[in-house]
Amino acid sequence: MMNAKLSAITGSVLLLSAPLQGFSATTHPDSCINRDWKKEIPLPVHPNREMVDLYHKTWEIAAGRVRKGPEGLPASPYMDENCYEDQIWIWDTCFMVLFAKYAPRSFPGVESLDNLYKPVHEKAVTPLKVHLVDNPPLFAWVEKEYFDFTGDKNRLDDLLNKKQYLQKHFNWFAQAKSGERFACSPQNIHLNSIGDDGFTWTGGASGMDNTPRGRDAGGYRNVLWVDAISQQALSARCIADMEQALGNADEAKKWNIEYEALKDKINHLYWDKKEGFYYDVTISDKQPCRVKTIASYWPLLAQVASREQAQSMVRHLMNPEEFGGSYPTPSLARSDKDYHHQTGDYWRGGIWLPTTYMTIKAIEKYGYHEEADAIAEKVISQQLAAYRNIEPHTIWECYSPSGNAPSTEHGRRVRPEFCGWSALGPISLFIENVLGFKEVSAARKEVRWRLKKNKGRHGIKNLRFGGIATDIVFDGKGTVSVRSNASYSLIINDSNYSVKKGDTEIQL
Repeated sequence: MMNAKLSAITGSVLLLSAPLQGFSATTHPDSCINRDWKKEIPLPVHPNREMVDLYHKTWEIAAGRVRKGPEGLPASPYMDENCYEDQIWIWDTCFMVLFAKYAPRSFPGVESLDNLYKPVHEKAVTPLKVHLVDNPPLFAWVEKEYFDFTGDKNRLDDLLNKKQYLQKHFNWFAQAKSGERFACSPQNIHLNSIGDDGFTWTGGASGMDNTPRGRDAGGYRNVLWVDAISQQALSARCIADMEQALGNADEAKKWNIEYEALKDKINHLYWDKKEGFYYDVTISDKQPCRVKTIASYWPLLAQVASREQAQSMVRHLMNPEEFGGSYPTPSLARSDKDYHHQTGDYWRGGIWLPTTYMTIKAIEKYGYHEEADAIAEKVISQQLAAYRNIEPHTIWECYSPSGNAPSTEHGRRVRPEFCGWSALGPISLFIENVLGFKEVSAARKEVRWRLKKNKGRHGIKNLRFGGIATDIVFDGKGTVSVRSNASYSLIINDSNYSVKKGDTEIQL
């Protein structure tokens, strides 16, 4: 029987009266997690004990996904998404980087990307096949996020100057033709470049398996997919930023030009003035294909939207008849005729942590922090309630848009122990949106904290970025206590404070 307090999911924080039930993560024979990994992860401070417990249990599940892999793997150990034993996925791996960065010595996020780069762009022989080479091209985005957090210029130099993996993948994606085959993948390419206007794709290749996109235009191959071209724009922007960080001004300028061209194309072809929403468009006459999905928030992450366009997109996002309500960010708008109310039926309304994370980060680009934080707390609260009340007590592949339960795929319950990208909720969104540590930059030696004074005592300990290790805790009254092994800037609600090595007390 569900705890009465669990029904109050609409609140900003879910409180439970009983501790979480015990959990023991499944250990795969190939598991090889660093035995000291618990000493590396950040330690959250928050009055909701159950959310903190879920945070730690999520890391435990993720630890079970650090694998040696079969002999001959380009990079071992690596992060396994917990789907197929003989295959790895581009977009699963990319999203795992975004929580693995918080403990990079134990959780090999970016190292796992080498199992994709080398087979695809160097034709390296690999025992793990790449499932769908034309998965979303997110490499540049997650590499930039990793660089910002760690300040690892050596990896950046290797990626951009020596191997040029990011440029190669962008250029390949831009010219991809359906039917192309890679030796490292069991599938033919579904992606098809249609000149400068964009790309046709499929549900599986885009990652949104059973999405009804293209429904009113006769199918997937009759529309240009807004997420594909927006992810290319995001890649170009991130490559430009990383080239600038390396001091390659001419290369940065070249990629900014590429970005601006894609930005103009997206706003010219994919923006529907009538509804104030980004849509896929038909190839034949470039008209909107009005199937409203969460994929339409990729343009905001790429920062191609104007302030007015972003405002309109956020209205749709917060509308309970579309993407808002008690269970926000369903993959298909509730107003769509194919929306599956009960479970979400995978990509027909299911709530997925990767697209939820993307959407939250997208609206933050335009200053919608309150809305982003509210969505994050609701989604984590749903994960917590599902963990608490559904057996096995675990983290699921995706969730129902109408209750505290996992979604379904082809009528069966989705995959458990999915850490995997679903760790983005209890780990990344908890750190970034519930605790409020919005930006952590080793390159700038800066932490940006959106402190919420009404939340009581909260903060983080053992936060490591670059060579810095720090504790930052608000006492719930008016003092922030900081301990650090090096100096950095702590920006609290837009006020800049200088943190010195040792102990620092900040009176707010």
